[in-house]
Amino acid sequence: MRKIILWMSVSLDGYFEGPEHQLDWHRVDDELHAYFNAELATMGAFLDGRRSFELMADFWPTADRDPASSAPTKEFAGIWRDMPKVVYSRTLRHADWNATIAREVVPEEVAALKARPGGDMVVGGAELGATFHRLGLIDEHRIFVHPVLIGRGTPLFPPSDTPTDLRLVESRTFGNGVVMLRHQV
Repeated sequence: MRKIILWMSVSLDGYFEGPEHQLDWHRVDDELHAYFNAELATMGAFLDGRRSFELMADFWPTADRDPASSAPTKEFAGIWRDMPKVVYSRTLRHADWNATIAREVVPEEVAALKARPGGDMVVGGAELGATFHRLGLIDEHRIFVHPVLIGRGTPLFPPSDTPTDLRLVESRTFGNGVVMLRHQV
């Protein structure tokens, strides 16, 4: 059965985005991007909220046409375009780029997705990740901790009264100081 992986970048102080949704503090260099590409190319689907999907759709469909784009950027553009996507949104009416719209996260529908053949699925977006977590649908966390304090913004994990035990199964430090922490539930 496929796994659902929460895959997110976070600042050292726990934010996944700045107060105005900024992501310019991410420290993604060619080494880290090549790792992302190698891992994400094996996945079976991207599961995104509307904002994450729109952010990705604004850049990745044509990123490989820009002569200034790095080789890993050009490679990921193809990965992103070809990957099946489920966009969870109550307001989005249409989604291109191999995307299907789902109005709600329905555990039985997610279980049916997991039962299909193919690679694991990646959840992107903190709100969607929180919903999947609350419903007990996350199998693994891959958190990329960037060596920067941004001071304020949107925390990756919302407050909770219920602890979740995780087991560290892998860690990796990249040359730019980003640390990947891989935990299974």
